[in-house]
Amino acid sequence: MKAMVKRRVHVAAAAIISADKRKVLIARRPSGFDQGGLWEFPGGKLAPYETGLEGLKRELHEELGVEITRAQPLIRVHHEYPDKRILLDVWQVHDFAGEPFGREGQAVRWVPMEELSGYPFPAANLPILRAVMLPSEYLITAEEADDDVFAERLTRALHEDGVRLVQLRAKTLDHPQYLARARQALALCREYGARLLLNGDPALLEDIDADGIHLTSERLLQLDTRPIPANKWLGASTHSAEQLVKAGALGCDLVTLSPLAPTPSHPDAVLMGWHDFQQCVEHAGMPVFALGGMTRFHANRARAVGAQGIASIRDFWR
Repeated sequence: MKAMVKRRVHVAAAAIISADKRKVLIARRPSGFDQGGLWEFPGGKLAPYETGLEGLKRELHEELGVEITRAQPLIRVHHEYPDKRILLDVWQVHDFAGEPFGREGQAVRWVPMEELSGYPFPAANLPILRAVMLPSEYLITAEEADDDVFAERLTRALHEDGVRLVQLRAKTLDHPQYLARARQALALCREYGARLLLNGDPALLEDIDADGIHLTSERLLQLDTRPIPANKWLGASTHSAEQLVKAGALGCDLVTLSPLAPTPSHPDAVLMGWHDFQQCVEHAGMPVFALGGMTRFHANRARAVGAQGIASIRDFWR
């Protein structure tokens, strides 16, 4: 029996962010459509001659009556349905002209970021939810023996640089010292509205109510099931396409992928480079932070090749 050839559908979608950066616009699919009644990020199918951004501009004008003035890539999601293969080419829209409304009769709603998970979305949209709720900068803390120096540098990153996602990495501390450092970091992150992920054993969450866990690549490969609840963020360090697949199978919400560029700490590392990085990210199906020699100077390039943003120790820990 001849296998069914699935049709390929390329869709451009938009995460339209409010001026205060706290809300995102979503639309409800009409009841007569496929997956009707579910919420989605507005957009639609590309015409054969269109790029993702061209198609998105047309679709948002037709659906919402707005004109995009500034946007950048957010995430590309490949998803298999029984009858089709869909590529969601998602853009984050920062600036637009006009007041969005449902020109085709669909319901539209501005939703606070923290409430997005309470809305039913098609399965293909779930990686987009993660990407929308995450910032574009991921701070990895440096090894600091002195608590006061640690607090000073973390406070500067949170207050002056606006960092909102932090990984507490402290390999030189023993377990009681790490717990004390984690409590210190969590208090500062709560004060500034940032998320804190602990780099270590998932059991740490039994003692510290942080926002999640970041797995080393070694621990990632040892696990067969997601080790923390769904309401916590699970991150992982990856260094290859195979490790990205493992992270996806484990249900990770975000990953770092490295090494991308040279770093003083690993001068002899075999570098991935931008081309291979982009090839890996294309099918990751989750937000990927570029790591290894990254600074804010690289942020736009990282986004252009599919990254969520950049992760760094050196550029954020001054």
